Order: sequence, then structure tokens, then C-alpha cells
Amino acid sequence: MSKLLAIPLKKPSEVDVVKPLNNLIQSTYNGASAEEKSQYAEAVNDFSKQRNTAIWKFFEKYEASLEVVYAYYDQICALETKIAASELQIPFKWKDAFDKGSIFGGKISLTHTSILFEKVCVLFNIAALQSSVAASQHLDTDEGLKLAIKLLQQSAGIFQYLKGATPAAVPSEPTPDLSQDTLIVLQALMVAQAQEVFILKAIKDNMKDQIIAKLCCQGEEFYADVLRAMQKESVRNVWEKEWIPTVAGKQAGLHALTQLYQSLACRAAKKIGEEIARLRNAIELFKAAQTRGGNESYLDEYFSRAKRNLAESTKDNEFIYNEMIPELSTLASPGKAQLAKPLPIGVPMASNFKDIFTNLVPVELHRALTASDMRKNEIVNGEIMKLRESTQTLNAVLASLNLPAAVEATDSNSGLPPSLREKATEVREKGGIENIQTMLKDLPELLNRNREILDETERLLDEERDSDNQLRAQFKERWTRISSDKLTEMFRTNSKKYREVINNAIEADKVVRQKFEANQKGIELLSLPPEQIQQSLPSASGSVDQSCSSVQRLKQLMEAVDTIKAERDAVESELKSATFNMKDEFLHALQKDGAIDEPALSLARIGQTLSPLQAQVKESVERQQTLVADIQNAHGTFVSETGNCGSSRDKLYQELATAYDSYIELSGNLQEGTKFYNDLTQLLVVFQNKISDFVFARKTEKEELLKDLTTESSRQAPPATPALPSHYASTSGSGSDIPSTPASAPGAPPAMAPQQVPYPAQVHMPVPYGASANVPYPTYVPPPMPQSFNPYATLPYPGNYQYAGGFPQGPPPGSYGTYPGSYANQHGGYPNQKPPGW
Repeated sequence: MSKLLAIPLKKPSEVDVVKPLNNLIQSTYNGASAEEKSQYAEAVNDFSKQRNTAIWKFFEKYEASLEVVYAYYDQICALETKIAASELQIPFKWKDAFDKGSIFGGKISLTHTSILFEKVCVLFNIAALQSSVAASQHLDTDEGLKLAIKLLQQSAGIFQYLKGATPAAVPSEPTPDLSQDTLIVLQALMVAQAQEVFILKAIKDNMKDQIIAKLCCQGEEFYADVLRAMQKESVRNVWEKEWIPTVAGKQAGLHALTQLYQSLACRAAKKIGEEIARLRNAIELFKAAQTRGGNESYLDEYFSRAKRNLAESTKDNEFIYNEMIPELSTLASPGKAQLAKPLPIGVPMASNFKDIFTNLVPVELHRALTASDMRKNEIVNGEIMKLRESTQTLNAVLASLNLPAAVEATDSNSGLPPSLREKATEVREKGGIENIQTMLKDLPELLNRNREILDETERLLDEERDSDNQLRAQFKERWTRISSDKLTEMFRTNSKKYREVINNAIEADKVVRQKFEANQKGIELLSLPPEQIQQSLPSASGSVDQSCSSVQRLKQLMEAVDTIKAERDAVESELKSATFNMKDEFLHALQKDGAIDEPALSLARIGQTLSPLQAQVKESVERQQTLVADIQNAHGTFVSETGNCGSSRDKLYQELATAYDSYIELSGNLQEGTKFYNDLTQLLVVFQNKISDFVFARKTEKEELLKDLTTESSRQAPPATPALPSHYASTSGSGSDIPSTPASAPGAPPAMAPQQVPYPAQVHMPVPYGASANVPYPTYVPPPMPQSFNPYATLPYPGNYQYAGGFPQGPPPGSYGTYPGSYANQHGGYPNQKPPGW
């Protein structure tokens, strides 16, 4: 039989997968340790090497190449489950398998920033490679026959899968090799060829003639279906020039074999008349098969056998049987037997597949763990806020009553009360007013750093939009890709949210600064050495009798205040350290149900863990109400008994107590504020990296579209110049009024200006995966902002802002790379430089 047809390969292009994949993993798994991040980076590099090896291994058409490309496909499938695939901005470019280009160079190609597009193209090439390896087998051996049958059926299964997978992966118009009509033909062709090899094996195994006839009859029908599908208007110009003749020849050849083997069954049954009718038809079909296929030796062995059998049977019938030769139309079909069918894609395809990204958990599990941690932190932050607000209220009451300083003994009426002395010592140990002033001075620089990164990010978006709009205005309807404004709606929304976060942080900075200015005098005094503080105190109006009952009662109540504050510190510490591992529970739910009901599972565990601590918070807040009432009553008795209220020294003590509380609060606010700005920097750099990846992908699309427009334009031949009427040419001596010039030879048309070659009317560019008419770009849903304790617990800072969809998370402190994040630094020089292989 004739050689099997092998499907040509799609030609890939090299692309940098390292930077975009690292950026995505970094933003998704931002809580990873330094060691884990190093492992992730190593895995990404290995994945890049694996791709570079696999995409060129397709062109080494050996059985050993299959395992290499199988492993790369398996790795894509494994990676899909561990990242947000729609957020991976890698411009994968593949050329059409059947297009041969032109003298001007270039091929029909498509670029998509979707790993699903890469997966579809890799699958296509796997099926094509399987057909090539099958076509190279020695079909005179059992091993060759078995391998060819397996590979052809597997190839058919892949094309069957691609018919459903391609529309989802390529929402724009695909290249011709991935169109539905093409995939239908390729699937049918692989099944037909597998049936053909089954026939060869049946003949080799000396199966019954009737069975072989049925197999051939089914094979003939398969090839007839392929031939009809190949001649559809939408695909008839796609195929290699010899494909349609070859398929037509195979269809006629298998029909001839059907008649030949059915004639052998008739000979065995002594049906000589039917045998002769079938042999006559077989001979005609063998001739047609050789003519259609353009191969004079096609099935020559079987053709000769049919002619010999016809001669023998005709002679026997003339001298012995004298049977009537029936009309061919009256003969019954031998029946059909189908053995070939598409095989489902194996999972995994490679026999020894090993996942490079074993350290990454499934993305659904990671999202559930992140959401659970956010839910826990939200509850923890709420309880801590209750404790801190209650403590602030208690401190304000004590400061207004000058407690505990009013009931403490001083040294020779000139020193500070012990409580204020301790507070002054603590302020000095924490760096005094200079520490606050330094952090306040750093805030504008931190703010400007974040503002510059966001400005740079928005500039990238604006430049990409302006470039797209300019080319759209230049090429008008020929500029067919989706506009930047539609694609960047989510990016713009998140940019506005970040801008709002920064604006709110500016307002919070003002609140902090105002609070510092209001208490600056007291903080300055507390920052002085004890001797200078004593010099600043007004003279005492008298001493307090320490044995007075009201004094003793207030001291007892101050001890109760110290106790409740210590308890709250302990409860806050326990709240912050409360942890529970939901990984096993979530993983079990994912394996059992295929989904994770995170809210239900998380709330149940959070309740078990935090309920006792929440009860302590509630009891502490309620107990404070009684304590404050007792303090106010005891202080009233104290004033009435001692008359100690309202002196200048008492007022200064109150000012110092308030200044101390403000100092502690400001110190915490500014430390958390510095952390907030640093965390925001990391988030903005991750956001900027995503924008840079998007802009680079769009730049690649733009270059491809410009190239296609130019190539298609150059392929269009200029219209022929119409011939001028004969009477137009000037004739010597005719007295014509038309002047004669050197360029106007007789019969020659005058020189004409070169005609502008029009651009093609329409060129389809790729649309990123996940697009639709309403949402032409994959919805960008970044991870949430970090949810440790609220960075600015008592102020309206944006540390705990929660917008719809949240914000992307960044790397750990000190690892946010380039600042403010230039294009060249983050992307190795692009967009002005192309990565290797482009």
C-alpha cells in the first residue's frame, strides 16, 4: 500500500517564560520563605529549558522524541493547576502548520498571551509527530504495525480533543490548521489510516477473507468521508498538493480490496457468477486507484491477483459452471467492521513524568488558605482594636484625673512621681522626641517612592494606549486587534484603587503630624534628663497624706488598672500568635468534592480557636466600665478630702501623662506606617511587573500585526495595466496632434505612476484567553493585601482597606527589586529589545 500521510508541524518561536512566570509565582505565593523562593526560581528555569528542548524535539521525528514532548505537555497541565493561568502574560507565537509562506517570507502565525494556547499548539504538534512516527514504521513487522496503529489512534484522539479545546483557548480566529473544519479532517484522516493499518495486519495474520472484506469496506467509507471533508470550500486550499489525490486513490483502492476479498469468499462458497462480477469491478477500481493517486504501482500485487483470479474463474465458468453474471448493483454489501477509533489523551502522557513544580500547591488550595488567613486576621484585628480602643479610653480618663501621679509620693516635693519618672525613662529609652521626628521626616520620602512607582506604571499603560490609538487611526479598520482601553479596564481600576490608598495615607499622615504637634511640648519635656525635668516643674502646693483612705482606695484602683492592662497585653499576644493549619482539611475537601467551601470550613475552625480569647476581650471591656466608674467616684472623694486638684503642678502632670500616651501611640503608628509604605512598595512593584508583562505582550502582538499587514500587502499583485487602443499610438507622418516623445514608442503605453498597493482588508490578531464580546481580556483578579495586624491601629490609615478583588501581594521586605521599576531593568531591555529567537 502507499505510504501513510504525516501531518506537518506548527513552527514555534522562542519566548522568555522566566520573567513573567517568576512574577506571577512571586505575587501568588508571596508568603514563601527565601529557600522556597529559590526553589521556585530554579523550577521556572528548568521549565524554560524543558520548553526550549521540547519545541525543537518535535522536528526530530523519532519515537524517542515523543517522551520528551509528552513530558512538556504534562508539565503544562500540572502548572495550570498551580497558578492563575489567565494572569500569565507570555506572548506565545506559533506558525500555521500548512502555510508555506511566499517569496516575500513570513508565514501565517498567531500570538496569544495564554498558556492554554501554548497547550493547544503543543498538543497539535504531538499529534503531528505521532503521525510522522507512525508513517516511518516498517509495516511488514508486527512491532511496526502495532506502534503505527497505537500512534494513529492517539493522534485521532488528540484532534478530537482539540475540536472542543481550541475555541476556548483561541477566542479570535485561529490559524487555518486549528480551524474546526481542519481538525475534523485530521481526526478523520488519522482514524482512516489506523483502519488501513488494521487491514494490513489482518492480511498479514491470514484472517478470514470475509472479515478482511468488512474491514476494507469500513476503511473505504472512512476515506470517502475524509475526501468529502477535505474538499469543503473552507479548507480545500489548506492541504499539501498530493493529499487529495492520495486520499482519493486510497478510497478507490480499499473499495477494490473489498471486492477482491469478498470475491475470494464467493470462490470458497462456489458463487462463481458473483465472484466474477466483483473481480471485474475490483479491476476497474484498482485502475482508478492508480490513476487518482498518481501511482502506477499502487496495490499492484493485489491488482495482478485480481486479474489472475478473473481469468481463471471466467474460464471455469465458461467450461464448467455456466453461471449468469449478476449486475453489480444487485450484489449485497459484505458489511463493515470498524477497529480504528480515537483514543483518549492519557494522563499523564509521559511514562515517567515528574512535576517540576512539586513545591507549589494547587492554586485553588492556595487561594483558600489565603482567604482563610485573611478571615482569621480580620477577626483578630477586630478584637485587638476593641482592646486598644478601651485602653485609650482608660488612659484618657486617668490623664484627665492626673492619676496615678496625684496619689504618689514625690521626693522632697521637687521630683517626679514614680509613675511619671518611669514614663519619662521609657520615652528616653525609645529614642525620645528625636525618634518621632526622624520617622515623621521619612514619611514623605516613603510616600514619594510609592507615588513614583504608580506614576511609572500608569505611564506604561498610557504609552501603550497612545501607540495603539495612533496605529488604529493610521490603519483604521485594518487594525483589527482589541483596543487598549477595553483590555486595561481592570488594570486602570486597580491603579485608581492604589491611588486612593495613597491619598488616604496622606490624610493619615496629617492626623499623625497634628497629634504630634498637639503633644510636642510634653514629649520634649519627657525626653529630657530627670534633672532638667525637675527644673521645669512648678513648686509644689503641698504634700498628700499617703495614709488617707481615699488615697489608699485610688492606689488599689491603680493596681487594678495595671492588672487589666497586663491582661490585655497577654490577650493581644495570644490573638496575634493564634494559628491553625487548614491545609490538610482543605486538601481533603478538594480531593473529595473537587471544590473547597472555604467560609464554612474556616469559620468553624476560627470559632474553635478564637472563641475563648474573644470571651476574654468581652469580659475585659465590660470590667473596665465598672473600674472607670469606681475611679471617678474615688477621685471625687479624694478631692473633697485633700483639696488636691487644679494646681499648676497637677496640670503639668496631666500634660505629661497625656504626652506619654500620645508618644507610645505615635511611636507605634509611625513604625507601622513605615512598614505600611514599604509593603505598599512591594505591592506596587508586583503590580508594575504585571503591567510590564502585559505591555510587552501587547508590543509583540503589535509587531506581529504590523508584519502581517505588510506581508499580506506585498503578496497582493498589482492589477494588470490595461492595453491602450491601437489608434492612440502616435504614427510618423500622420499629421497627428499628439506629440511624439522618446518614451512613446509605437504601440507602447505612456509611463504611468506606480500604483499604491492596498493593505489587506482584514487581518485577525490574537485575543488573550478568556475573552468574550463583553470582556475581551481575562479578568484581572489580584491577590489581597497582606492581613497581618492593621498597620495603623488607631488611625484612618489604609492598611486594612478591602476593595473588591483586593490588591496583589508583594515579595518580603527588601526583595522588591528595581525601584522605581524601569522597563529595561525589569524586563532585560524590552520593549525596545527582543528576547532571543525573535
